[in-house]
Amino acid sequence: MKLTKLLTGAAMALGLASAALADEKVKVGFVYVGPVGDGGWTFEHNEGRLAVEEEFGDKVETVYVENVAEGPDAERVMTQMALEGADLIFTTSFGYMDPTINVAKKFPKVMFEHATGYKRSDNVSTYSARFYEGRAVQGHIAGKMTKSNTVGYIASFPIPEVIRGINSAYIHAAKVNPDVQFKVVWVYTWFDPAKEADAAKALIEQGADVILQHTDSTAPQAAAQEAGGVITFGQASDMSQYAPLPRVSSIIDNWAPYYVARTKAVMDGTWESVDTWDGISTGMVKIGEISDAVPADVKAEALAMAKAIGAGEYHPFTGPLKKQDGSDWLGDGETADDGTLAGMNFYVEGVEGDIPQ
Repeated sequence: MKLTKLLTGAAMALGLASAALADEKVKVGFVYVGPVGDGGWTFEHNEGRLAVEEEFGDKVETVYVENVAEGPDAERVMTQMALEGADLIFTTSFGYMDPTINVAKKFPKVMFEHATGYKRSDNVSTYSARFYEGRAVQGHIAGKMTKSNTVGYIASFPIPEVIRGINSAYIHAAKVNPDVQFKVVWVYTWFDPAKEADAAKALIEQGADVILQHTDSTAPQAAAQEAGGVITFGQASDMSQYAPLPRVSSIIDNWAPYYVARTKAVMDGTWESVDTWDGISTGMVKIGEISDAVPADVKAEALAMAKAIGAGEYHPFTGPLKKQDGSDWLGDGETADDGTLAGMNFYVEGVEGDIPQ
């Protein structure tokens, strides 16, 4: 009798504990490399955070820290989030990769999600978007619309993600305009409006009448607007405040569905370490509205390309393609494999200049 009562009491206590745990909010942290008001990369990640709040209401608590430098400072911020009870932490910049792995080892019960990296563990997932698909669409429009045949490209860091973007944009610009030239300026920052504006102005002075960017602020858009006669494309976010000119379209990083799904997985106890690399087909990459500044036929061609990519009917890296040094890379009709794309460290034939080491 006493044993039965003890077992019944223990079961009741366990049940109450489980109920209390179920009632606890899941705490989700976000580490941002720039400010939430950058109008680009971090803005869109923060839109994803807000979507998590909207989806789950009082079942979640979200926290974030913005302007976190890549390196030791990131490790400190992640550690503090874990100590303060975060169940799931999204680290949203390539340079957070090693800090994420390091902190995850110390907190095996916390789930981590690292954006754009390649190192995983039991409690670290990786995720990224196939931005190069959007770059192909931008390149097509750029090649068709440039009058000077000079396209400027503001590049952040010489990592595969950025190199893929340059190559994809160039391939598709050159397909429709064999005379096109790309001028690349490396600014070694993700977010620095002053540097980005200076880079845009320098490229415009060198004759570029199209500016592409792989940096996070709207400063290049403002510089192009001031110069006049230059077109741009929104990066990571729509940047529609500059439409219809100079911004004629954009790549939009749509993180919200992923953030909602991964938060739900933690809630359900189904979270597992995975690698996700999605694009236009799933809506993780979206093509921002193409403005009326783009001729109707060019707009139709660009939309058709985006549709074909999304349907899996066209791959932006389809041969014949050579490397910058003239060596063969892809044969006629052959497409690049994900492994090569993920580690891309070379320019395609026609892109001028060297990749910094």
